[in-house]
Amino acid sequence: MDPFTIDISDAAVDDLRARLDRTRWADDGRRDEDQEPGRRGPEPKRVQDLAGRWRDLDWRAVQDRLNAYPQIVEEIDGVRVHAYHVRSPHEDATPLVLTHGWPGSAADYLDVIGPLTDPTAHGGSAQDAFHVVVPDIPGFGFSQKPATGGWTIPRVAGAWATLMGRLGYDGYVAHGGDLGAWITQVLLAMDPAARAAHVSFLVTPPPPGDPAAVGALDPQDLARLGRLGAFMAEGSAYMALQATRPQTLAYALADSPVGQLAWLLEKYDAWSAGPDALTPEQVLTSASITWFTQTGGSSAHFYADNAALLPTAAVPPPAPPVQDKPFGVAVYRDDPAPPVRAFAEPGFSRIVHWAEHDGGHFAPMEVPGTFVEDLRRFAAALPA
Repeated sequence: MDPFTIDISDAAVDDLRARLDRTRWADDGRRDEDQEPGRRGPEPKRVQDLAGRWRDLDWRAVQDRLNAYPQIVEEIDGVRVHAYHVRSPHEDATPLVLTHGWPGSAADYLDVIGPLTDPTAHGGSAQDAFHVVVPDIPGFGFSQKPATGGWTIPRVAGAWATLMGRLGYDGYVAHGGDLGAWITQVLLAMDPAARAAHVSFLVTPPPPGDPAAVGALDPQDLARLGRLGAFMAEGSAYMALQATRPQTLAYALADSPVGQLAWLLEKYDAWSAGPDALTPEQVLTSASITWFTQTGGSSAHFYADNAALLPTAAVPPPAPPVQDKPFGVAVYRDDPAPPVRAFAEPGFSRIVHWAEHDGGHFAPMEVPGTFVEDLRRFAAALPA
């Protein structure tokens, strides 16, 4: 496999700063006194502040941090796939593939690679060690943008199975969040080498035609079901647009860094534990990767390629079921759609780990210590 180093040109960095300097700002729009801040999108002051920080961001320092771990590129199914591949100093470590979602990239996991691969240097023991593989979904980050459609979730899962095989891992575990959780579940079902899976996002709508199932829920789970309904009713417009007209959106995201920043920021604020849950550098690192790789449009197209699997209906489909393999769930309480265990269990016959934590949708960035410890506990619960 070819080694890879991120190297953004000075011209690209200068162009970004020049575009930020020339931003034509939207006005405040309609201001209703009873309107919750951010209800209609990111507040102008918030975007202006982050755009100013972006203008002054030391990209070379960010790039050095992104290059701190070894990376590879490998052509799989006609697309060059970029991935971090970090082997543990403990040779008998468990191979682990981590899959990001939208918005995001493999860089979402930067804060957890060290503790996962070298636990003895981060408060753990050698038996907690993982060999870590973190790919970018094609059309995201530094993976190649597909020239044609058809990059469905099963196709990505198949690419991950190929990648792990070529890396020499004949048995591994998998984790995913957001769209990566769906990829992870399909990967577990399709690849015999995938021994177990862990997710930090799980959609659990009520079973159709069974109102008694909802009536049997306790107040906490009823509240969670209500949050899922509110998300589908008020927070899923991005998904409808990306699943139906991604190219229309792509022109704006490719031309306006502030437009792209606001598009991502709305979800970083809404899905995390709050506007301060992620640091400005974390948000701007993600925005920079998307900008420099011009993957705002291609990552939106991923929704269109998967529209049949991720419909924007009032009630989303349940997660792909996985039977007879160990499965773990980390529930982060501020996620916009925390799962209901009673609705998850029919699809997963071997839930060996279910834990609840503070934090939101972007756990590896928001609460990396909690995320690492949860993965360690999941791995400890797996059969030898």
